[in-house]
Amino acid sequence: MTTLVGALIKELREGLGLSQDQLAKKLNQLNGRDTVTRALVSRWENGGRRPGPHWLRHLATALQVPLEALESADVNRRAFLTNVAATAIAPAATADLLAHGFGAALKGGPSVEDWQQRLHVYGRDYMSAGAQEIQRRLAADMVVLQQQIEGPRMWEVAARLAVLFAKTFPGTDAARTTHWYGMAAAAADRSEDPAARVWVRGRAAIALGYEGASLAVAERFADQALAIDSRPSLGRLNALMGKAHAAAIRGDRRAALMLNDDGWRTFERVASPAGEQSDYAVPEWRMNVFSSLLLARLGEEKRAEHAQDQARALLPPTLPRFATHLDLHHGLMLAQSGDRTGGVAHARTALEQLPAEKQSLTLRLLLAEVEAA
Repeated sequence: MTTLVGALIKELREGLGLSQDQLAKKLNQLNGRDTVTRALVSRWENGGRRPGPHWLRHLATALQVPLEALESADVNRRAFLTNVAATAIAPAATADLLAHGFGAALKGGPSVEDWQQRLHVYGRDYMSAGAQEIQRRLAADMVVLQQQIEGPRMWEVAARLAVLFAKTFPGTDAARTTHWYGMAAAAADRSEDPAARVWVRGRAAIALGYEGASLAVAERFADQALAIDSRPSLGRLNALMGKAHAAAIRGDRRAALMLNDDGWRTFERVASPAGEQSDYAVPEWRMNVFSSLLLARLGEEKRAEHAQDQARALLPPTLPRFATHLDLHHGLMLAQSGDRTGGVAHARTALEQLPAEKQSLTLRLLLAEVEAA
């Protein structure tokens, strides 16, 4: 049986991107003798053998963690992973971020206009890039940005980037996503721009509601957005649809359908151009994606199929991930109509056909929803 220290060794090794063979070589370099093999590392991780004090010291060095973290792993591994691992697992990456931030500070940093352009690029790239890639790039830029936040325009940039950063974590990681959405909302308030304040909260609401995660938080952000400004906007549209998804999952069919209709009325006034491909935009195909999942959750088969057909007809071919979203919606619809086997098979096949680098955390959550229908 795997011991806690063995599981921790494996988790830290994988966090550093090392194979078992590479870790063995590092340990041999530290020890000065070729006495550790890949098989021995495997036995440590699988619990077949526990490393003694000598090897624990070398493991701590190779895995870049305090010795006491490994010594106490069997006692309090959960506390270690929660409180230490986030900063201990990859100090090399932290060093790169600090160097990036320090270097930018010496050069004076990007201008507000530069940051606005970066927002545009991030909004576009989010539609097709993987969450991990976006997260790494955002982390580097946000280290620089935090040194430059002065004035309302920079606070707006910070707020919009923080929302995107929150979306790179799975919706099931409620504490982390809620924390970042909360900081994004606070930053938007500093911008003193009602449109930014509404958009940040609305985007958080639709992200959480669409994923079916942290529904109370989604509803709170949606209600805040709707209360800040009653004028039609993309932020208000996102808030309405986020609240609609939360209502559907809670079983309030009437409220969900009313909010969906209200969302469409708002969309007719604020729709983004058809060719705009950005996380900061809602063209008609994307509005149909929002509505497709909502109607599938409610068991509105004909209306859901119509929304899926409309979305497919307008969806740019450069965004295959969203075509997979629609297939998962169809799988959910099949499962809820009584064909659970067919629905799950349809959803799994669709996700498997999408290249791994194009898959997202949201898609995996939707597959889990289909499997649980």
